[in-house]
Amino acid sequence: MAACARHILVKTEKQALEIRDKLKKGGDFGQLAKKFSTCPSSKKGGDLGEFKRGQMVKAFDDVVFKKEVLKVHGPVKTRFGYHLIQTIYRN
Repeated sequence: MAACARHILVKTEKQALEIRDKLKKGGDFGQLAKKFSTCPSSKKGGDLGEFKRGQMVKAFDDVVFKKEVLKVHGPVKTRFGYHLIQTIYRN
């Protein structure tokens, strides 16, 4: 199974919650990723492209492969920080 997802990675849960609030108020995921995410994927609006199960850390994988598609999930804590994750598709 493969999936395509995008994310916003920040250092603190507080910052992730603030960005999630902006998204709930209609903020653009890609623009917020470019502005706030600390991941190199921020240049592409947080787009991680397609990847297979097991390629990402477990907590990230669990969201991408088990939670609702197109909904923003998080904050999800990993060793990298706090993620807001949106799965674009799974196949």
